Amino acid sequence: MSRVYNFSAGPSMLPLEVLEKAAAEMTEHGTSGQSVMEMSHRSKEYQAIIDNAEALVREIMHVPDNYMVLFLQGGASSQFSAIPMNIGTKNKKADYIITGQWAKKAADEAERYITVNRVASSADKTFSYIPTTDSSMFDPEADYCYICYNNTIYGTHYTENKLPDTKATLVADISSCVMAEEIDVTKFGILYAGAQKNLGPAGVTLVIVRNDLIGETLDGTPTMFKYSIHQKNGSMYNTPPTYGIYVLGLVLQWIKDKGGVRELQKINEKKAKLLYDFLDSSKMFKGTVVPEDRSLMNVPFVTGNDELDAKFVAEAKSNGFINIKGHRSVGGMRASIYNAMPLEGVEKLVEFMKKFEAENA
Repeated sequence: MSRVYNFSAGPSMLPLEVLEKAAAEMTEHGTSGQSVMEMSHRSKEYQAIIDNAEALVREIMHVPDNYMVLFLQGGASSQFSAIPMNIGTKNKKADYIITGQWAKKAADEAERYITVNRVASSADKTFSYIPTTDSSMFDPEADYCYICYNNTIYGTHYTENKLPDTKATLVADISSCVMAEEIDVTKFGILYAGAQKNLGPAGVTLVIVRNDLIGETLDGTPTMFKYSIHQKNGSMYNTPPTYGIYVLGLVLQWIKDKGGVRELQKINEKKAKLLYDFLDSSKMFKGTVVPEDRSLMNVPFVTGNDELDAKFVAEAKSNGFINIKGHRSVGGMRASIYNAMPLEGVEKLVEFMKKFEAENA
């Protein structure tokens, strides 16, 4: 079997052990006589699968009992509407920090329902940094404050000292850094993530929401967007993405077996340092993000020459490094080095980059 090193930003590579386990159980899960894809979501066999997935989320992320774990559909982008509809209900105001395309889209969507205060933005420098904020910049009447914790496209990332100094409920999109580093759930009212980067296949959205935020919704909120409905029905108000949740559970077990998030974070820091150290020393390649705000997961870089960038992407693909072309809004290249990317993959990429630089200097 020949597998490439897949640096896609999402859907991304999955651990080989997970794929092999899913393959082995494709036609029969346990002794059920059926594939998970064929199971009724109302069966005791499937209930055990979703219960196990929730228990692993709680264990791995240290989710307190006063938070609900939901497995929803509609992608992370559906939460752009669900969040204001569910928790923008008191003063109908919210603060948003614009650090990239997804935060901008979230703010634009929220503005359809409530008043949005765009506290700060890093658009002036192609979102290559996380803006510094202080308490005076936030609306004291805001129902919540929204951030994108890790910016997949631009490769920026929040650090502890840059988290918003606000008394409002903090909400974060953690799609591209979920379970790649330890996050204190108690600092947030809502954390959510699309599965297709670090958790499993596309089709599942993980939402962790504090119980006191579940209840009243804006007038006209669709039933499927009400957290209370999904809470009451254990994420099964309608048929959930059953197979996606099953694979997500396999990934969570893989994370646990690897020693949990803390151990994976050590490996992720090692991978990122290896790549950033090379970029900082290279005469051809350079990173696009200010060093203090660099992501552990998404590493954009350029040569400064569009033709050379294109040549690198083409040669990288022919050498087994795929999906390394950068997002169109940034250009150049981007290496997404999620949990499933082994250290060896980053080592080999750096070796290839050194070779390419020597041959094209």
